[in-house]
Amino acid sequence: QVQLVESGGGLVQAGGSLRLSCAASGRTFSNYVMAWFRRAPGKEREFVAAIRWSGGGTRYADSVKGRFTISRDNAKATIILQMNSLKPEGTAVYYCAAKLGGLELRPPYSTIYDYWGQGTQVTVSS
Repeated sequence: QVQLVESGGGLVQAGGSLRLSCAASGRTFSNYVMAWFRRAPGKEREFVAAIRWSGGGTRYADSVKGRFTISRDNAKATIILQMNSLKPEGTAVYYCAAKLGGLELRPPYSTIYDYWGQGTQVTVSS
């Protein structure tokens, strides 16, 4: 059974950094795209970043480009989202997700994923 378990959320001041982790288990993810999404209060879920597990191609939402970095640790089967220069509008529940298949070449990036984690809260104070 596939499990995606996020960790690393918390409270941080604007301009600060957080590192989110997503531990993936239950299958081999070599043919999967892994992604981070977020849902802010009163808003729809939005794409943040994605990475191909094999090959490592990455994509980012314009709102986080240059500040966030998605990466993978193959040995630990973990996806990392390093978030720097956080802004109050980054307050949201962040979700890890996985889908079998490819990574879109350009926006809009798909929000249809096969597996989802339970989410981790990130709160950025002003």
